[in-house]
Amino acid sequence: MANLLEQLEKMTVVVGDTGDIEAIKKFVPTDATTNPSLINMAAQMPEYESIVDQTLQSARANLGKEASAKDVATLAFERLAIAFGLKILEIVPGRVSTEVDARLSYDMEATIAKARYLISEYEAAGISRERILIKIAATWEGIKAAEQLEKEGIHCNLTLLFGFHQAVACAEAGVKLISPFVGRILDWYKKETGKDYASHEDPGVLSVQKIYNYYKKFGYKTEVMGASFRNIGEIIELAGCDLLTISPGLLGDLAKTTGDLPRKLDPEIAKQSDIEKIHIDADTFITMHKADRMASDKLDEGIKGFSAALESLEKFLAERLTKLES
Repeated sequence: MANLLEQLEKMTVVVGDTGDIEAIKKFVPTDATTNPSLINMAAQMPEYESIVDQTLQSARANLGKEASAKDVATLAFERLAIAFGLKILEIVPGRVSTEVDARLSYDMEATIAKARYLISEYEAAGISRERILIKIAATWEGIKAAEQLEKEGIHCNLTLLFGFHQAVACAEAGVKLISPFVGRILDWYKKETGKDYASHEDPGVLSVQKIYNYYKKFGYKTEVMGASFRNIGEIIELAGCDLLTISPGLLGDLAKTTGDLPRKLDPEIAKQSDIEKIHIDADTFITMHKADRMASDKLDEGIKGFSAALESLEKFLAERLTKLES
């Protein structure tokens, strides 16, 4: 009998959730996603020293000898995610997601400018924009930025998505893909209630099921990619979702596990769902976001966490540059 990973790949696009190039080589998922925490982690692994050093040296050459280590590190940090993305694209047949600086999450114009820069760097390296997803936090400003970018043919992956209002707003904006964070939703509810949840009643799983059914019911083209899993039970309950982005550890667990994997999400069944259609404007978004304490807490926490990872990476790069030039 085929293992669970092989069965999953027949109904769902499997995406590698890592910046570890060796892990991607091992599993060869269709797509791959990265985030600031993953890039920060990968950049400090010995096997990727050459990528880090080449990026730093290129930044130094561009800025000149008089530029401070901090300024060189800042430019290198912007290019490092692209450097990892280019390496990943040599392996995966599909797309890679590269994230806009999380510190810009509430600045629509700055997010648009940064996304255009990232795409221009990939295109300068010979990569079609069709193979890139720009990751943007699902704030109202981020969603509006993505709406403009999609009109320019720059496809977006809206991340740090926890609430139904975020998902509906993304669909109405014509966003290419969303990443609801299953595990982080579960974390919040476990902390809040002190309860353990079986996979079929996992709040994160239920959230993705609701979004998936809503999208298919009303014919939205936005793709749903469940993310941030804590166990394979959550993945099993979302078999059939458009995409699932899965860490190397859980990919390994799926590959080692046999048994029947039934399809849990089906567009034809979703179309028969009894669901009310809603519209999200700015005021509705703000009202619903304030009312959803879990989504408010986790979005704020996620932006702060990714911002901290970026600051840590910038510090690491400045220190690495100093060592290289000493």
